[in-house]
Amino acid sequence: MPEVRQVTLFNPETMFKPTAGYSQVAEVKSGKLVYIAGQIPFDQEGNLVGKDDFLSQAEQVFKNLKAAVEAAGGTPEDIVKLNYFCVESVDPSLTPGILAVRDRFVNVAAPPISTFVVVKRLVRPEWLIEIEAVAVINA
Repeated sequence: MPEVRQVTLFNPETMFKPTAGYSQVAEVKSGKLVYIAGQIPFDQEGNLVGKDDFLSQAEQVFKNLKAAVEAAGGTPEDIVKLNYFCVESVDPSLTPGILAVRDRFVNVAAPPISTFVVVKRLVRPEWLIEIEAVAVINA
């Protein structure tokens, strides 16, 4: 029996098609819903990764998201929603690079829906990015 995908990620014809590689809608038909807290650029030992390096920090954050979703029994391709929080001190020309990092971890054929927010600062001033996620894992 073929596997039926329990989540459909899409861009409705009645809305603009994003050029930044994300979907507008995630329709969840069934599955285990997993919320992942905002992940920061710390390695497993709690050390900051990528001091003053936005894309290195983003890479570590996605590694943490991957570890979290796998701990819940899924894979990064099960992530359906990402919320990015980027500090305003990051050079805006670097923010498109986040997609190149993200694309190594998610299903690029049906990318997660997402929100990207620029904030004055995060809890710790050395953090340049924090990302939280929602995943739907099909048993």
